Amino acid sequence: MNMKHSFLALGFAALLAPAVQAQPQILTAGLRTGWQMENGNQMVAFQMTLLEGWKTYWRAPGDAGIPPQFDWSGSQNVKSVRFHWPRPSVLAVGGMQTFGYNRELVLPVEVVPQDPSLPVALKASVDLGVCSDICVPATFNVAGLLPQPGVPDEVITRALHKRPSTAKEAGVRHATCAITPQKDGLRLAVSLDMPSAGGDEVVVVEPGQAGVWVSPADVTRKGQKLQAEVDLVGPSGGVFTLQRDAIVLTVLGKHRAVEIQGCAAP
Repeated sequence: MNMKHSFLALGFAALLAPAVQAQPQILTAGLRTGWQMENGNQMVAFQMTLLEGWKTYWRAPGDAGIPPQFDWSGSQNVKSVRFHWPRPSVLAVGGMQTFGYNRELVLPVEVVPQDPSLPVALKASVDLGVCSDICVPATFNVAGLLPQPGVPDEVITRALHKRPSTAKEAGVRHATCAITPQKDGLRLAVSLDMPSAGGDEVVVVEPGQAGVWVSPADVTRKGQKLQAEVDLVGPSGGVFTLQRDAIVLTVLGKHRAVEIQGCAAP
């Protein structure tokens, strides 16, 4: 259901590579081609706009969400990419907790070229879910020759400023994870020594390996100690190995979000 779509009506056509409309009348998407950074990488962004009442999902979408998938085949002079995800909102879908974005998502992507002195031709196919009262799959394709040096883009810059704080920035003093084997997987007990992020905090656990189901976290706070417990079920349905340094913990609060990479043994 791909249709050519003009962004002139949205007022930023000059900054976007050719775009398509995925799932007509629900989602429009395009590529902001950005600029070349001082380190030689290219900063670009996917920009997605949804109709009122529709939402799309973060990299860890929660119980009812659909994680986005990116296919970079067809790109030229691309070594790797790094996503700079803006802070997601906590959303409810069918009584289940999910994480994502309402109405619009600007997702900055740092493209690492094979050779920074040569042009980068970016071609991407994106599969994602969009939800209102129902959820439907959507696909869009973008392509563009990235400018060198290009021009800094205020829309991308604002999105970069919406990223979660690092552990250091947020004053996290210690992060530990106790791992307990269970019949059908693992129990992970997280303990964070950190200031409050504000209000009722939500903790998202990403185990760092594909195919692992993670339950919603049971979260409690006592003073500077934030604790969360989740169940993890692997593809085999039994005990599996978990790498502590690959675990990502994201705390979502009223005032800020904090992303913590790895956790030590208690």
